[in-house]
Amino acid sequence: MLFAVEVGRRDPSEALTEAFEQPVTHGQELFVKELVFGTLEQAESIDAVIAPLLKDWTIDRLPTIDRLVLRMAVYELSTMGTPRAVAINEAVDLAKKFSTADSGRFVNGVLSRVDLPRA
Repeated sequence: MLFAVEVGRRDPSEALTEAFEQPVTHGQELFVKELVFGTLEQAESIDAVIAPLLKDWTIDRLPTIDRLVLRMAVYELSTMGTPRAVAINEAVDLAKKFSTADSGRFVNGVLSRVDLPRA
């Protein structure tokens, strides 16, 4: 859904509606909506967390999937209370599946250095 919004310039609500054509529970729907809209709304502040951790890269130069996966994982870690290991593992799996051969290691390396304030 984030890719459809970023690359396809789709409206986030339309992308979510299409994604929910498959049956999901109410809890799953709420989780996905919060994750997508929260990631989009906080992209700038999330990028400020990620940018200093990139060696010889800028946010804009990252492969699109890597950028979106990193943003989503940082949002999960900072706002949704997802356990660190779970958020990182999910992000690495998504990067491996949908991005480049090196993306899993790259995403893991960046996320392992994310230092967020403790609530």
